[in-house]
Amino acid sequence: MKKTRTITVAAMGVLALALTACSSGGGGTAAADIAAKPDYSGSLSILTAGAGDPMSSYFEGVVAAYKAEHPQVKITLAQETDDNAIKDKEKVLIGSQSLPDIYFSYAGNWGENFALNGLAADLSSVIAPGTTWGDTFGEGSLNAFKYDGKYYGVPLYNDAKFMGYNTKIFADLGLSVPTSFDELISDCSTIKAAGYVPIAFGNKDGWPGLHYLGQLFAYDVPRSTLDADLTPKTAKYTDPGYAEGMKQFQQLVTECTGDASNSNGVTYTTAQQQQATGKAAMYYQELIEFDSVNTADSQLHADGFGIFPLPAPASAKGDAGTLEAAPEGYMINQRSKNAALALDFMKFATNLKNATTLSSPPYGQPSAVKGAVTDQNATAAVAEGTKLVNDAKTTFVWLDMANVPDVADAWVAASEGLVSGSLTPDAALKAVRQAAEKAK
Repeated sequence: MKKTRTITVAAMGVLALALTACSSGGGGTAAADIAAKPDYSGSLSILTAGAGDPMSSYFEGVVAAYKAEHPQVKITLAQETDDNAIKDKEKVLIGSQSLPDIYFSYAGNWGENFALNGLAADLSSVIAPGTTWGDTFGEGSLNAFKYDGKYYGVPLYNDAKFMGYNTKIFADLGLSVPTSFDELISDCSTIKAAGYVPIAFGNKDGWPGLHYLGQLFAYDVPRSTLDADLTPKTAKYTDPGYAEGMKQFQQLVTECTGDASNSNGVTYTTAQQQQATGKAAMYYQELIEFDSVNTADSQLHADGFGIFPLPAPASAKGDAGTLEAAPEGYMINQRSKNAALALDFMKFATNLKNATTLSSPPYGQPSAVKGAVTDQNATAAVAEGTKLVNDAKTTFVWLDMANVPDVADAWVAASEGLVSGSLTPDAALKAVRQAAEKAK
């Protein structure tokens, strides 16, 4: 399944429409009663972002299995592709007040619009950490759908950012996994001297740079400050950790990538190719990318593939244990008259059996359910990465997804400007601050 990138559609359109929505889904007018006994003679409408092979058949299979246990339940399944198609569809459904009982949501600002504008049921009583169902998920994945202190989303599958590395190159050069940002920068000079690209990097779409910045900000800026700055009404962007993180990013681009001056013209797929062919020692990549570069016929596979989180700077003032991650999941319509049935279905969809199927070929989506991804149904790197996500106490969603669209666009421009050298950290931060001010 394709991972969402920069949010370029008007997510604020969802917010505006949400403010006018007064009913949807099952046609009820009262708030969802998730504590009621499920009505197994009722009906459910479900919207996924799993259209196309192979994922469409996964959701069809889950629906069929649920109906086999509850034959009187009527289920209408609609499926859209990831990213713009699902966003456009949900905007239309909100406008017509016909949002389904269960619907797909990204973490970050997209999900926040549903949660804080009366379109998503508060699931805290059943899915918060410490509850029976909630404890089947990684805490960080649950927190990605936590808004204003409440839990609104059911994480289905995980994604996170790790530095993938060629174990043979590291071994040949006598390098171990770096434990600090400074050590990573130092290793780059050793790798470059040996004739390899230290870190493959292509920033043509802007978001690859954002992923570095997001992780570095999580390290360099106290989390309470970072969270406050994600909301335009409370955003200040005055913490010195932002400038520090941008300087660290520029140092990495300059000292660790190939032709840094041209990185904004290089696609991320070109960077993947450099890693897969053994020309680059490292590439900062998503969990769901591991198997697309570490293929059985690749030089990387022959050499050996390992992963590690981007190491934190020694001077980090934020949370050095935070992992940049963005699960994708589902919400239950706050106005659904069959909310209890919807909840029952989502518990079924995320039981260990279905979660294991989701994580296995041909689907290969690393489930957010603990224990679903193993060495038996996934590659060693995917299993390791999934465990690291599930074990993480705190996570930070991609910077472009965490912010409202106008601020996200400003960060994309900042990423590109920092890479090209056309923006200083101070100038980039000023532009972001202005975007946040306009978004209030």
